[in-house]
Amino acid sequence: MESLKALIEQLISDRTLITATLSQLRNKGEASYTKVQVKPIELKGKLHHQFAYYIGAKVEHRNIPVELAAEELTLLLRETFRQGLICTVEADYQVLVSKKYKVSILTKSPSKQEVPDLAHNRRKRYVLEDGQPVPFLVELGIMNLEGKVLAKKYDKFRQINRFLEMVEDVLADLPTGRPLTIVDFGCGKSYLTFALYHYLAVREKRELNIVGLDLKADVIEHCAQLAARLGYDKLHFLVGDIAEYNELEQVDMVVTLHACDTATDAALEKAVRWGASVILSVPCCQHELFNQVESTVLSPLLSHGILKERFSALATDAIRAKLLDLMGYRSQLLEFIDMEHTPKNILIRAVKSSGGDNAAKWREYSAFRDFLGAKPYLERVCADLLPTEIPVQG
Repeated sequence: MESLKALIEQLISDRTLITATLSQLRNKGEASYTKVQVKPIELKGKLHHQFAYYIGAKVEHRNIPVELAAEELTLLLRETFRQGLICTVEADYQVLVSKKYKVSILTKSPSKQEVPDLAHNRRKRYVLEDGQPVPFLVELGIMNLEGKVLAKKYDKFRQINRFLEMVEDVLADLPTGRPLTIVDFGCGKSYLTFALYHYLAVREKRELNIVGLDLKADVIEHCAQLAARLGYDKLHFLVGDIAEYNELEQVDMVVTLHACDTATDAALEKAVRWGASVILSVPCCQHELFNQVESTVLSPLLSHGILKERFSALATDAIRAKLLDLMGYRSQLLEFIDMEHTPKNILIRAVKSSGGDNAAKWREYSAFRDFLGAKPYLERVCADLLPTEIPVQG
């Protein structure tokens, strides 16, 4: 049952459920209903799941908040029904529960190649809407010409919207009254770079200049051609290395997604030196701390390579966030849905802030750093940017 519970919780959480139909009563006569159908609906601006209970020729409906829907659906399959068909965007799941409560889950291609029909709810939940054509999404093969999100591209569509939600949250922190300057380090295929330009320039009518930087010349050429086709004349793509890019004196927002190891720190350093109002960073391959961390107390954890790797990645991002706090930012670590299905899905969002008790922050940071035996690259390269009363590790 645990695997079934986990599947249902995931489908409800991802909001990809289209319908679920439960049938074959476990004990006939125990329940007044013979079948239950479930579908997502919107009520008063909030997502619910409607449970339709079939009682003879009648149907009774219960509208259950999204946070309770998975529990109710799991309970019905555990105690009342022996069979369920769960249809989602990505796949259909045939669930069979034996008399001894053994669960079998058969997966097959989806019978409905579409996302749930929740237009009203989607408008509230997504920055970009399914069903309304967006030129760059059409060009990138995520939407068709009518604006319908393709089933196989829905993960990318969801990731783009998640990213734009994070940008929307900090829109008020960006300067006004002048054009914005934004740099995307390691932009790659630039799904999110195009999304950022569309959101700020097309939707929000902001004047801006965006530079996408990457080491791969063929990828940059492709992105530049796409920007030209879309008429995104203030979106420029350059071949270059993060550490060597010095073309701008001031930048308002820095984006860096999956820059490997200390390349993330190089991007963060540039962002702070530019005085960027907003930093959005999804780090990757945090090897530096992995090779430094030593602790007798943590030896049961550090003696296992996979645990040490994950711990080092989390600790590295905690160090980065605290250093950003010390350099005049208010940082958050947020879960980010990754386009390539990687566990590297933590986003550091930092917003320029004023003041704070740097002495207390430093005590907390240095105690953590010293306990791990770490010598962070970001601290070393930003030594002159840290408050003068704080001693920096050599």
